[in-house]
Amino acid sequence: MIIKNFKAFNGQHCETTTTGSLLYQLDINLSEPMLFGLGEGLGYIFWNMKIMDFPFIGGRIKPDILTENICRNLNLNLEVKETSSIKKAWENVKVNIVQGKAVGLKLDCYHLDYFTTKIHFAGHYASIYGYDEKLAYLNDTNQQGRQARTTLKNLELARNEKGPMSSKNLSYTISKNEKLPELEKAIKSAIQNNANDFLNPQIKNIGYKGIYKTSSEIKKWFKTSENIKKDFQTSASLMENGGTGGSLFRNIYRDFLKESGELIESNELLKASEKYDTIAKLWKNVADLFIKIGETEDIKYVNQTSEILVELSELEKKTMEELKKASA
Repeated sequence: MIIKNFKAFNGQHCETTTTGSLLYQLDINLSEPMLFGLGEGLGYIFWNMKIMDFPFIGGRIKPDILTENICRNLNLNLEVKETSSIKKAWENVKVNIVQGKAVGLKLDCYHLDYFTTKIHFAGHYASIYGYDEKLAYLNDTNQQGRQARTTLKNLELARNEKGPMSSKNLSYTISKNEKLPELEKAIKSAIQNNANDFLNPQIKNIGYKGIYKTSSEIKKWFKTSENIKKDFQTSASLMENGGTGGSLFRNIYRDFLKESGELIESNELLKASEKYDTIAKLWKNVADLFIKIGETEDIKYVNQTSEILVELSELEKKTMEELKKASA
């Protein structure tokens, strides 16, 4: 059973690509940066736990919330289903596919056949638009393949995996309520909410405070790491190539601000877009320095990175404060 005339969304980030595919089925055609911005997606987290091989540096809000925000800002109905029953989980998908409705899935990419790099990450998303006796047909990011295939058994394992960021066989569908709100109003509301969230972190390892904290934490990380090359270079790869669009999602948010500024004729948003272009380049410098740290194991590159992170913390804080005023 394969949905006829399924339109695949071309994207760099898994959750916006998945949700974008579902919105295509509703004839809602928005760019990936616009979806990311309407999802109030920009964020920051430095996450370190004893069970982790090395600290995680993230540049967006936590999984699931982005799609919730998109649907709220566009007045759409989001239906999320979770279950510990593997059989019920598959029925939740099948019933929609039979009705010609694509379904968003949350997965651990480790089990997916088409992923060549085998790492456990249970916060991955893909949309399913068909299946047969052996295979599931998925739409994934440009990097992973828009016509992806995986066995039904491995899809089952990917959906039912446990661990950080995992959910209980989560699937979701989206439907229209009434007419869509004015995009200008939705954009301003999303920017305002994203700015408030970024500027008022509940704990010191998220938002602009998290960036500042990382400036000192990477020095501790460098001293305690058992494999400096692997730790820092893997982190750099995730920051640049892990579905972030480069520069830890700052490129995508820059493009959202530019598109929004042109759409609603706002010089303030266009100026903020230019500032995020500078911010994005600084994050690329951080990733490049992480590579050098791995290659040389020289503390001087750690210190250089620390200085850039202090600068980034202040620059992102200031730019978000300006966005908060511009979207009021």
